[in-house]
Amino acid sequence: MSLSTEQKFEKMKEIRDKLLNFKKSPLYKYRLENKYFPVVGEGSHNARIMFIGEAPGKNEAETARPFCGKSGKVLDEMLESINLNRSDVYITNIVKDRPPENRDPSPEEIKLYAPFLNEQIDIIQPRVIATLGRFSMVYILELLKCDTPILSIGQMHGKEYSGQASFGLVTVVPLYHPAVALYNGGNKGTLLEDFQVLKKYV
Repeated sequence: MSLSTEQKFEKMKEIRDKLLNFKKSPLYKYRLENKYFPVVGEGSHNARIMFIGEAPGKNEAETARPFCGKSGKVLDEMLESINLNRSDVYITNIVKDRPPENRDPSPEEIKLYAPFLNEQIDIIQPRVIATLGRFSMVYILELLKCDTPILSIGQMHGKEYSGQASFGLVTVVPLYHPAVALYNGGNKGTLLEDFQVLKKYV
């Protein structure tokens, strides 16, 4: 079932309201103590390409915007390389609250927050999901029952896999997390190359 832009906006607002009061999350207390916000997502609710990361960092939790720190600058650069702006795509994470010390999200946290992400995918109905990092790669490949053995991100990045969503077929493109370009400049070239795979879906 396709939704109007207004319906999509309302449904996203409902997700935000639920997340604001998501007291059963082990990250809720930490969010309140630090005056952080949940990070729902940002971009077009009618996007053809949806980017899914892992969890917000400090900058993101302070501003309620995904990928707005140094990793975000890398992501913006990658989008520009295929003539896209943030407003053309939708960007979110599996886990919507910041884990302490920027640690990896736990399996429990992924399980708790995943239903919000699943709902967002159904609202936006993207043609392509580009995962950023291994946690989102594994989660999405399993969720969409992609017919492929799940290997390391080093073996799967930049390739296309076909998955099945409630609204039809979706192409999944695993990508490295933009942060890899910050730790190792050589990875930037790999990311740029991988992003070219998305060009045909623009």
